[in-house]
Amino acid sequence: MISITRLFDFPYYQLEKNNLSACLVTKYNGKWIETSTQEYIDKANAISRALLRIGVEKNDKIAIISSSNRTEWNIMDIGALQTGAQTVPIYPTISEEDYEFILNHSEASYCFVSDEEVLRKVNLIKNNVPQLKEVYSFNEIIGCKNWAELLALGEDTSNQYLVEERKENVKPEELATIIYTSGTTGKPKGVMLSHNNIVSNVLDSSPRIPFEEGTSVALSFLPICHIFERVILYIYQYYSVSIYFAESIDKLSVNINEVKPTVFSVVPRLLEKVYDKIIEKGSALTGIKRKLFFWSVDLGLRYEPYGANGIWYELQLKVARKLVFSKWKEGLGGNLNVLVSGSAALQQRLTRVFAAAGMPVMEGYGLTETSPVITVNDIRNHGFKIGTVGKVIQNVEVKIASDGEILCKGPNVMMGYYKDEKLTNETIYEGYFHTGDIGEVDSEGFLKITDRKKEMFKTSGGKYIAPQIIENAMKQSLFIEQIMVIGDGEKMPAALIQPNFTYIKSWAAKEGFDIGDLNEEIICNSRVIEKIQEDINLYNEKFGNWEKIKRFELTPSVWSVEGGELTPTLKLKRKIVKEKYIKLYDKIYNS
Repeated sequence: MISITRLFDFPYYQLEKNNLSACLVTKYNGKWIETSTQEYIDKANAISRALLRIGVEKNDKIAIISSSNRTEWNIMDIGALQTGAQTVPIYPTISEEDYEFILNHSEASYCFVSDEEVLRKVNLIKNNVPQLKEVYSFNEIIGCKNWAELLALGEDTSNQYLVEERKENVKPEELATIIYTSGTTGKPKGVMLSHNNIVSNVLDSSPRIPFEEGTSVALSFLPICHIFERVILYIYQYYSVSIYFAESIDKLSVNINEVKPTVFSVVPRLLEKVYDKIIEKGSALTGIKRKLFFWSVDLGLRYEPYGANGIWYELQLKVARKLVFSKWKEGLGGNLNVLVSGSAALQQRLTRVFAAAGMPVMEGYGLTETSPVITVNDIRNHGFKIGTVGKVIQNVEVKIASDGEILCKGPNVMMGYYKDEKLTNETIYEGYFHTGDIGEVDSEGFLKITDRKKEMFKTSGGKYIAPQIIENAMKQSLFIEQIMVIGDGEKMPAALIQPNFTYIKSWAAKEGFDIGDLNEEIICNSRVIEKIQEDINLYNEKFGNWEKIKRFELTPSVWSVEGGELTPTLKLKRKIVKEKYIKLYDKIYNS
């Protein structure tokens, strides 16, 4: 059996065990097109041969920018890595200025784009990237070289022996990829991850995910340019899971019902939206159906794993699963038996209710710099604890510093930041990577994240505020889409809130009053403000007096990646949000 030590070993390992007919599956022109494990390897080798023919050298950098996950991304990834080159995945939604910075900073010699919109952004800055030799696209675009030209160039197998030589010379400890973290402030940082960083993380975290090898089906839609989804894809390959790539977030529900996956990964914001939609549908029910729906939800919100609530609760849960939760599961394809969550903190109510519904969410924790998994929950062997991010994976060590910061040591810790030794030394010292997160390990070995070290602040009264905990509680309100707790150095905590305009409009229609069509009108509506205040008062009860949200202001614009308020992984860019809504901030504290 092949030993996996480099990233390109995964498909060969899969081929030895299972030549899947549907290894990678992408929808083209309305039809799902399967690529088998053998085709995946054959095309990756063709790309490797072509790259050698156009002069790609060991340690060259090859950028990949794709608006959606697709088969071509994976073939390019393996094809480039086999030559000893490194891949530089780039978020498609960042600004062209960031494209320019990353392409120049990484010194990318080739760039592969998915579509016209990404190509347009690359073309805007192409003249400012002197070392960029050529741009290829996956879609057929007039005036742009197509990646199929490389597949054709690589059809001649006469230089395959050179590919084998290059592969042989790639060592596990060598650089495999540079991932630029979007960051919540400043320029992107290039995280250098070796083959061993990622391979070790895949092999050390994969035992935590309950897969039936060769029979599981995954739907992939989180950005593959982020290490979280990328590692998940390598885990799928390791377990011979068929991977279907969703067309887009907009078509996610359609694709879920077409593919009927047994597993997919999520970020908390997506799960929040799914839950809110389910609750909205339930609210529209009447009579006994409505009562039964909310009885089941209430039951779900009290869920504890491993029968901890007792036999009477378990009997009731059985009824709820049959009558109500089965419909939730059906809405998510009918076959879903596990979700994997990462990137941000997951609200406990979501962990409880989805587990109660028979679709447990295994929350994990990690950073790009740790390849990324440090801990993850596991439904089996009592390895699942609500309110935690699970136990530390094998071969990784975690300790808590005196100030509460989570420190990590292991083969998953990055090589460093590309071209930034100073920042590397500020982050990795005394043998540990300093995560910047605050947490605690309980007596059973479960890690609990309490906040971001950098995001905590003090009010003028000297009280510490952990904003993320408060924000997570407040986002349980159906009226609140996004919220940012503010108050650093001020007399009290307050909040800037982006209302859930879609829900508010449907709520107003049901209540039978007009709130207007414009967001500017909605945020001034007294009934909307009252409802949000009611919810804030409700969730404030969970916090100490110094932590309670005393005032808030509503923003008329929707916070987004494109608008600059959110990172591509949907985290708040706090500095930018504050700058953008500084007038509202001043109104809170100066009026």
